[in-house]
Formats: sequence, structure tokens, C-alpha cells
Amino acid sequence: MPYASRTRAAALLTTALLAAGALAACGGEEEGDVREQSLEWEDCPAPSDAQGGGTSPSPLPGDADWQCATMRAPLDWSEPDGETIGIELIRVRSSGGGKDRIGSLVFNFGGPGGSGVTTLPAFGQEYEALRTRYDLVSFDPRGVGRSEPVECESASRLDALLQKDGTPDDAGERAEYEQGLRDFNEACEENSGEVLPHVRTTDAARDLNLMREVLGDDKLYYFGISYGTELGGVYAHLFPKEVGRAVFDAVVDPTQDPEQGSLGQARGFQRALDNFAEDCASKPQEECPIGTDADDVKKRITRLLADLEGRPLPGSFPRLLTETAATGGIAQALYSKNFWPLLTQALDEAYEGDGRTLLFLSDAMNGRDQSGEYSNLVAANTAINCSDDRPRYTVADVERVRPRFREASPVFGDYLAWSMLSCAGWPVAGAADHPDVGAPGAPPILVIGNTGDPATPYEGARRMARALGPGVGVEITYRGEGHGAYDSGDRCVQDAVNGYLLEGRVPRSGTVCG
Repeated sequence: MPYASRTRAAALLTTALLAAGALAACGGEEEGDVREQSLEWEDCPAPSDAQGGGTSPSPLPGDADWQCATMRAPLDWSEPDGETIGIELIRVRSSGGGKDRIGSLVFNFGGPGGSGVTTLPAFGQEYEALRTRYDLVSFDPRGVGRSEPVECESASRLDALLQKDGTPDDAGERAEYEQGLRDFNEACEENSGEVLPHVRTTDAARDLNLMREVLGDDKLYYFGISYGTELGGVYAHLFPKEVGRAVFDAVVDPTQDPEQGSLGQARGFQRALDNFAEDCASKPQEECPIGTDADDVKKRITRLLADLEGRPLPGSFPRLLTETAATGGIAQALYSKNFWPLLTQALDEAYEGDGRTLLFLSDAMNGRDQSGEYSNLVAANTAINCSDDRPRYTVADVERVRPRFREASPVFGDYLAWSMLSCAGWPVAGAADHPDVGAPGAPPILVIGNTGDPATPYEGARRMARALGPGVGVEITYRGEGHGAYDSGDRCVQDAVNGYLLEGRVPRSGTVCG
């Protein structure tokens, strides 16, 4: 399955690395009941399997407890008086006392398919400055985690699917690849057919607006990362007058169709790999045993992947480190410069015949824990992307674009080209070629692009700022590595974001940090 259509935020990916479903019941509440509902906040349970498993979140410093609640929302927003679903929320209260509290700051960490209910507490301390004036809130979007999760294949069948060749070279491999996609999509329809038509980003944006009302805020205060920037842009388009202060970090390019987006990611991941190789080669040999110079580092990676095509390495028994798994593992490690030493270790081990660490990284990409259970990340990611994206590509389309993808990235190009087939045969029609984020009348929105971002390449930030409209998009550049800027710890970025969210100070558009 592709890791590329709309990738998760760095925070979510780190959660997956550090990690060693009950369906929400449907009811029949009326629209008035939904808008007037009162949330019942309680201690948070341990995450469900669909959320990724684990233990209940620990309090933040000062014994600030996390609380969870379920918000009712219409299953079908075109029938607001009809059936409802539960949207799972999490919050920690403001640390600054009532008099300086602005409201709730709602986070979406990306994906699509990532559980905000598990991600926010894992990284809550990084947002302590913002908690002085906001309750910190996140949620599982519809189709994700505990919010009517999309269910597709079982863990064992997903294991088998992810062991298949993601870059087929002949007719037999292509047929097997296409059959695997058909089986997966049919399983999604069989197990989650009722919810599949209602997991579009426009549906989640309407949930956000209901959330704003239920939380008691006149305006939505929002922090979107990765796909969360697309959700935020769609919200601003639908509800420009309801936007309060908003920050978009690691920005999805809203002007691209899926083919253009995948090609951009091929360039982005290759650029990040180039930067990794240069960084590794600048270190002493004992710290970089995987090549004599940057070109050698990359040549050895390319050779490893070619060798794995025919001779997979032992991974985590009985699974093997295949070419596809290794490609995903390398991509996973490029989401944060903090992961680069682990990538060096994983490659060094693979060259010695041990594929376990690269497979571990690949598992993190796909939401698989050490016990063999999967969150519903892959299922939800596919369902939301395929519901949002109108194009349905064919093998002929893949063959047409492969030369350009290979030129953009010798390592990731083929895989990203073939991932364009993921929505072929999806049971729900896609909504549009790309999202509409034009938001005339909205207040300033901070749009932060990272020059080294592999998953949401830097160029997308400027296009988002322009698409939001004159006077809305405020562009900030971070010259750094990894997916996202605020969580890099860069003081310039954090001062700009904190100054805007806490005090309303709008930085100069074009500000450069790092």
C-alpha cells in the first residue's frame, strides 16, 4: 500500500516508532440535539487496536490529566437529521487560568488516518507554551481510530499484502499486484461499506465546525500538520468567517492532482535521501560505515534494493525484508533528522544480512506494532484519499509516468508511480482533482514550509498561501530537514507561531527561519 498519497505528520510517525476498535455506535439523534449536545469528559481509556493500542495517556507535568469525550455528528452531512456517528475527542485543560484563556486549540496531525487521540498526548509537552492560553484538543477524524473506523483486511492478510512486490516488473507480478489491491478494496467495502461514502475531507471539516460549536468557541483555533493543513484549508474555504487563528505546518500542495502530488513526493524523498547521504558522509567512518562518500552511500542503497528484488533478507519471522518493505523503511526514517542514525544502523545491518531494523521502520510506516496488530491507518488513509481524489489511474497511466518518476527518484520513483493504482476500483467516487481552499474573508493563516521536507515538499507551502487568497496566507520558510517545522525546536519558527496563536501578532509574510 502506498505511503505517499497524503503522509502522516512527523509526530504520528514518531509515535509509531516509539510504540514497542470498537466501532462507535450509531444513533438517531436530531440535528438540534447534535448542535446542542454537552460533551461528557471522562478519564481516557487505553487506545483501541484501531488507534494503535498501548496504555492510557499519562498526565502532563503538574498533574494535568487528559480527558476524552465522544461527540455525535451526522453520518451523512446532507441528511443532518439522520443517523449519527461518534467522533472521539481528547483534551487537556489550559494551564494559565481562566482569565487569559482564549479557547480550544484543535490539532490534526495528518495522515489522513492518524489518531489525534493517541498522538496529542504523546507530544503534549511540545505544546506547553500554547497550553498557557488554550485547552489543547485533538480528535480521531471520521473513519479513524475510535471514530467509526474503516476496517479492511485482517492483520494476517495485511501482512501478506504488504509482503507483495510494490514495483512489479512483468505481467505476472502486475497481475498479482492488481489482485492484491482489488482484494483490499473489496474487503473495505464488505467491512465498512456504510461509512465509506462519508469520510471525505469536506465531511471532516463540517465535523470540525460542529466541534467548534460544541466546545463553546465562536471561532476555530487550529493547528494542522501535514494532511491537517489540507483539512484546515478546506475548513477555511467552507467556513472563512469561523476561522480564528490557524497554523498550517508541513503543507500539502492543494493545487496538485494525485499524479502531480506523487511526483512531487518522489522528488521530495529523493532530496531528503541526498541530504541524508551528504550528512552521513561528512561524519567519521565509524559513524557512517555505509559508504565512503555521498554518492557511494546512495549507490549502495540502490544496489541493496535491487538485490532484495530477488533475494529478500530475514526480517521478523516469518516475514522477510523485501524491496518494497525496505523502500518504505528508508522513507519512514527520512521524516525526521532524528531518525537518520537509526537509518544508518538499519542499512549497515542489512548489508550484513539482517533486515530486522529496516522492517521495523517499514512497520512503523504502516501502523503495525510489535505484536503484529495494525492500527486502521492504512485502511483509513486509503478510504479518505480515494473518497477525496477523483482520478482513477490505470496500468497504462503508470507506464506513461514511470520514466519521469524514475528520473525524479531512482530509489522511490517506481514505488510512487505504482502507488497511483491504489484507488482503482474503489467503491466510492472521488470528489475532485484537488481540494478547494480559497478562503476570501478569512483572517491571516500562518503557512510554514520546510525546505527539506520529503513528504510535503517545500513548494507546496507557497502554493497553499496563494490559494488561500490575498491577505490570508502568511508564508514562513524553515530551512531545515524533516517533516514539519514547529516540532524541530527552531526558536524562530516557534516564536512566530506562539506569538500569533497566543498574542495575535502576525509575522511578516516571507519570514525565513533556520
